[in-house]
This record gives sequence, C-alpha cells and structure tokens, in this order.
Amino acid sequence: MRLLKAEGGIQMRLLLGDGGQLLDEYRAICPVVVWPAPNRYVVDALTDKVLWKLGVWQQLHDRQTKAHQQKVRAQLRLDSVDLVLVNTVTSSRWFGQLDIPDRIPVITFVHELDMSVRMYTQPDQLKYLLNRTTQLLSVSKATARYYEQQHGFDPARITLYTLIDTPSLERNVQQARQQPSMYESLGLPANARIVGGCGNAEWRKGNDLFVTLARQVIGRATAQDPPVHFVWVGVPPGSLRDDLLLDIRKAGLADRVHLIPPTPDVLRYMSRFDVFVLCSREDPYPLVVFEAGLSGVPVVCFADAGGSPELVETDGGFIVPYLDLDTMSDRVLELLRQPGLRRQLGERLGQKILERHPAHQSVATLVTLFNKLMA
Repeated sequence: MRLLKAEGGIQMRLLLGDGGQLLDEYRAICPVVVWPAPNRYVVDALTDKVLWKLGVWQQLHDRQTKAHQQKVRAQLRLDSVDLVLVNTVTSSRWFGQLDIPDRIPVITFVHELDMSVRMYTQPDQLKYLLNRTTQLLSVSKATARYYEQQHGFDPARITLYTLIDTPSLERNVQQARQQPSMYESLGLPANARIVGGCGNAEWRKGNDLFVTLARQVIGRATAQDPPVHFVWVGVPPGSLRDDLLLDIRKAGLADRVHLIPPTPDVLRYMSRFDVFVLCSREDPYPLVVFEAGLSGVPVVCFADAGGSPELVETDGGFIVPYLDLDTMSDRVLELLRQPGLRRQLGERLGQKILERHPAHQSVATLVTLFNKLMA
C-alpha cells in the first residue's frame, strides 16, 4: 500500500476484518473501515429468548446483519470504486457480504494452499469469491496449480505475482547484523553452528519436525564437528510450546534446542543462522526464505510443500523429498561441515531474490494490471 501510494494517481480505501497493532499505520496511508464486531444479542439475552419462541428472532437478526453490511458499503463508498483487490482468501467471509457491483473487476491475491484454505475459509464463501474473481494473483507456481486443479480456476486468468519490499528487507538485515548477537544470552558457545527455523507455532509449520530433525543431526555429529544448536524463532507460550519442550527434554536436547517467542528482533537471530531449515508441511511462498536468503543463509526445504523449491532450486540450498527427515539431516550436516558451500549457496539465494523480486518492478506490474482491468 505504501508503494502504491508512492506511485500516485491511485486512491485507496481499506476494509479490515478486525483491528490490531498496525491499524494506525494503515490509517496513515488511506481511509480505513473495520468490519463491525457481531452483536452478541439482537436485543438482550432474555428478550432474544422470547423473540426466538415467537419465531421472529431470525428475521430481526438478518435485518441487523443487513444494516451492518449497508453501513460498511456506505463507509467504503463502494458505488464509486473502480476495482477491488482481495489480499487473501481469508477475506472471503467479508467479501460475500459486500454485494460488489458486477461492473467492478475483482483481483484476488492468493497466498494459501489446502491446509490454510481449510483452516481459514468456508467452502461456499471461497467458491463465491473465486467465481467473482476477474484475475487471480498467485505467489508461486505451486499455489497456482492448487487453484487450477482443486478449484477449477481458469489458468488463463492466473498471474504469478509476488510483491516483496526487498530494499526494506535488505536494510533490516544489515541493521540486524550490526547489532550485538542474541546468542550469548542463550549460553551458546562462540564456535556453535546454528540451524534455524522461524514462523508460527502450528502443525502446518512443522515445529515438531524441527525437533525430530535436531535429534537426528545432533545424533549424527561427530566429536570433530563444532557443537550444533537448533533455534526456532516464533513459538509463543501455549500448549504446543509445552508439548515441544516435553519432547526436547525427553530427547535430551534441552541445552541444544531453543524455542524463542515471537520477537521484533527476529532478524538478529536469523542473520546469524548457518543453515535455515523450512520444515513446513505447507507454505505457499514464505517470507522467511527471503529473509534467510538476504542474510546469505542457504535453505533446506521439502519438495511438494509449497513454492519455496521454485526459489531455492539447486543453487540456493537443498530440496529433499517430502517429510524425508533422514535426507534433510544429511543435507544439513553437509552444509555445516562445508563453510564454502554454505557461503556459495546462501549468496546465490540472495542474488536470485534481488534479481527476481525487485519491488518497484512488481508495483509497476500491479498498476499495469489495474489499468488493463479498469479500461
């Protein structure tokens, strides 16, 4: 949105499903409408029971819902909009309630594959959004294939597109490298080799696979190898963290596997990884791979788990068969034992990111598409 605003000539209005920490930053760019939170009751608890018994509760509820929808439409001034950009299929829950006029083209930017679609959408809502979509922007070939094969979307109306603000990412990485290391506070020895992971704490991200991988790699390391530590950034307190810590303790890895809560200092950890492992069972085209590559860190990932292999290829790290932790362990050890290979693959991954994803070129592509659909 910042980059589009800098282009000039584009007036934006933003609909958010909820508020959050970035709300003021959004409002600094354009007018923002936050979808109203649903009312707990049509009137109140007692009156609602009476209305239900009288058979009129649903009618009043539907009327209230329609009033909310009309209020949002008026705030967005939808009748004067030239184009709608839906930034995630998660937004299908609100899109279907807006009654967008048929004359308005709709661009849907898809970042989600099967697991996320099941988690964050309802089948009827997603179907409506895709049927109404004029052009689909897909972050990777793997993601495009999913919507073509599983949802029957016309491949002629799919555009591969990724917008990453690479200049900002580069600056952030350089700033992180100039700051003191975070690893001394974890008690890591100065000669430690660090295998990193990063992302949300959820089954899809493969946090459990990361712990199993650590067990295999550390078990295969020899006395001649420097000590290997595994660090995952992004695991908040909760039941999953407790389960992971139990596995870590029972495997005898409490001093070798470190779970870091979500932190704004993530790049201070990542920029000093020796190897980045993407244990995700599904990830359309993860930003963490960009951050690793711009930090000069090679990536080891699974095939058939999303779009990362399209960027990693054979010269930015290693791609191993899906869930083949045995092969992944071998590749991680190979990289840990060969600093020249680590440096070569990490630098090449960073080069490819800069070559393939220049931010201004991406914005120009988007603006060209806007103009074409609005012509």
